[in-house]
Amino acid sequence: MATKQTGPQQVADFLLNLEHPLKKEIEEVRKIILSANEQITEHIKWNAPSFQYKNEDRVTFNLHGKGFFRLIFHFGAKVQENNVKESLLDDAKGILEWVSHDRAIVKFTDMNDVKEKEDKLVEVINKWLELTS
Repeated sequence: MATKQTGPQQVADFLLNLEHPLKKEIEEVRKIILSANEQITEHIKWNAPSFQYKNEDRVTFNLHGKGFFRLIFHFGAKVQENNVKESLLDDAKGILEWVSHDRAIVKFTDMNDVKEKEDKLVEVINKWLELTS
């Protein structure tokens, strides 16, 4: 009987086999996310790396699209009742694109874009975890 892979093993295998023009950038963003908070764990969800906080999915890669990839900030896999009436986070630096009151996207186009957004991304991740827990 095969042993079930850990989340990090799932993600490592996924990335090893990933064919994407922005693979290096995706790997860099993964490192940034994991370094943002030591309580973040990872696994594969929706056919992409997804990051959990306190066992709830909060940030998931969306690797579809040409010339870019996205990070989706959300409340978890199941739609949960929440009383969010406005955008959760004041994003003064403007890296978040709001899809709904409780779901936002950060889009990356190349390594310069990743490096430019790195500090703000760490800040946004920690704020998102705080607000959605």
